[in-house]
Amino acid sequence: MQRNDNAKSGLSARQHYEAAMASQSQGRLDEAERQYRMVLQFQHDHLGALHRLALLLIHTRRLVEAAKTYERVLAIDANDAVAHAHLGQVLRSLERNEDALMHLERSLALRPGSAETYVSLGNAYAALNRPSDALASYARAQALDPRQAGSYDNMGNLLASMGRHAEAVVQFEKVLALHPGFAPAMNNLGDSLSALGRHEQAIDWFARALSIQPKDAAAEHRLGTALAALNRHEEAVVHYRKALAEQPDFPAALNNLGNSLDALVRPAESLEAFEKLLVLEPGNAWAHLGAGNAHRILGRLADARRFYERAVALAPGIPTFHRPLVETARFRPDDPQLAVMEDLARNIASLSPNERIELHFALAKAYDDIGRHGSAFEHLQSGNALKRQTVAYDETAQLGVLRHTAEAFTSDLIAARRGQGDPSDRPIFILGMPRSGTTLVEQMLASHPRVFGAGELLHMFDLVSAGHAGARFPFDIASLSGEQLRRFGSLYVERLPALASPADRITDKLPANFSIAGLIHLALPNARIIHVRRDPMDTCFSCYANLFSRGLEFTYDLGELGRHYRAYESLMDHWRRVLPGGAMLEVQYEDLVADFEAQARRIVDYCGLAWDARCLAFHETQRAVRTASAAQVRRPLFSHAIGRWRPYEPWLRPLLEALERNRARAS
Repeated sequence: MQRNDNAKSGLSARQHYEAAMASQSQGRLDEAERQYRMVLQFQHDHLGALHRLALLLIHTRRLVEAAKTYERVLAIDANDAVAHAHLGQVLRSLERNEDALMHLERSLALRPGSAETYVSLGNAYAALNRPSDALASYARAQALDPRQAGSYDNMGNLLASMGRHAEAVVQFEKVLALHPGFAPAMNNLGDSLSALGRHEQAIDWFARALSIQPKDAAAEHRLGTALAALNRHEEAVVHYRKALAEQPDFPAALNNLGNSLDALVRPAESLEAFEKLLVLEPGNAWAHLGAGNAHRILGRLADARRFYERAVALAPGIPTFHRPLVETARFRPDDPQLAVMEDLARNIASLSPNERIELHFALAKAYDDIGRHGSAFEHLQSGNALKRQTVAYDETAQLGVLRHTAEAFTSDLIAARRGQGDPSDRPIFILGMPRSGTTLVEQMLASHPRVFGAGELLHMFDLVSAGHAGARFPFDIASLSGEQLRRFGSLYVERLPALASPADRITDKLPANFSIAGLIHLALPNARIIHVRRDPMDTCFSCYANLFSRGLEFTYDLGELGRHYRAYESLMDHWRRVLPGGAMLEVQYEDLVADFEAQARRIVDYCGLAWDARCLAFHETQRAVRTASAAQVRRPLFSHAIGRWRPYEPWLRPLLEALERNRARAS
């Protein structure tokens, strides 16, 4: 007959217990567990061995065994407060939250002064969707032990999940006051600051977290997202790529990388990011949308429609997917997508404000295609009214800036400063009102082999914002020296895209540059300025019919739109008077459409270039076009956009009145 291990060992229960504790302290967990189990063979009710064995099992993530071990403790002593508390924590980890709650409450009844147990109780309440009880438990833990960091951290996380980010910030700051180097709290604090729109502060905390945990993919992603929120997309891309270097299968990082590259008009790279995301998540409708947008910018409209169609098929209830598909295709009355959108409109109250805006603009385009102009305008009016509520537009201030610009740039000033700026003749500025034909002119010029089409660059306004045109532009423009004007022009030229290096000319097609045409001429006297203008009603109605991705806040109210147009027209009249002859070329959109070759030759000649017939085949030129006209410039020239406003004349009275009132004032 064999002797058991206890007999073989010749050790007592106490000696096994001491050996187990020694092994555990040395990190020899397997040996420690063996020794605790030897103790329990000697003495099945040895509470010390049971407690220590349970903790060891928790440490090695064997939670079911740990729970059973604590149940053995409670079978021996039903009033063991520590066992109740630890069993509650284990059951929480096993998602048996109701059972956890019972044991945690029992522990606190036996030992009401345990801050740690109140934290665990709060966690159980939070898991059971009882946030008020959870917050009360965390607050009780904080009252019992103001240095209990877990209570602040968990309360902060719960408040953040409830959208109460200002309160969450206070909690995370308390965590960091206790543990200044605790990176998770830094990241949580950054998340709440970002949610409050305090992105600069968030960036600082994410950077601090990364200085402590430099290989944290999630923190790199968070930092990239905060930078992107400030339109610092170049920097955001760097951090998204770092996140993906650590974790290549990081869907959110791929998605946001694609979005930032899209914002930077780098569609080929954006497409690559979305294609990688679709390998990971083939059913991700947002990734299909992103891929479709990249194809659209690249001029691959058939591919764009294919991705948009897939996005709509995956999530037909999300209007954001319908609008780009509508904009790249012409609708028929029997189009099944129209029926889906009409169903969505019947339950429009269930949609978020942004989704309602998207749906209104999508339906407006669809109804316009099939000639239901009354229905189209009804949706245009609703969509624009909703959008106007979401934007901050101070009409008095904005129109005042245009008026003050005209007052500051006198003919005497321009004559006195003429020729003092940077001598570069590479830039071509194509400006005017949005939807006036600027994209068409740029696409024609970019089809010339010696021209690089850079799209809508913000460089001029960035330099103004940075104070390079005076601290109070336009009021102090007269105080700028010739050297300062030259420096302004040089800074602009330095920022031109590196990809354009072989080109003789580079286009900047930001329409809003009309407001600083005088500054452009002084800073870059040899730059070409092309002003594209179109019938006022066609221009304004086209603005009203489009949902722009950013800016252009004046376009969502007919009266404001008309008044802005007249302020633009007045400032352009001023530039005609004060700029020297040849400083600006005027192009009328309707003339361009009527006799494209003659006008194209005139524009190319003004830019100092030899004629190239490829300019006539502008729709075949492969380049990135991000503006609202991206689809139109991929097709041969058409004239049906002329007079497009006329079917809507009965509903455009506020626009007509705004235009007429301004005409009357001007006369």
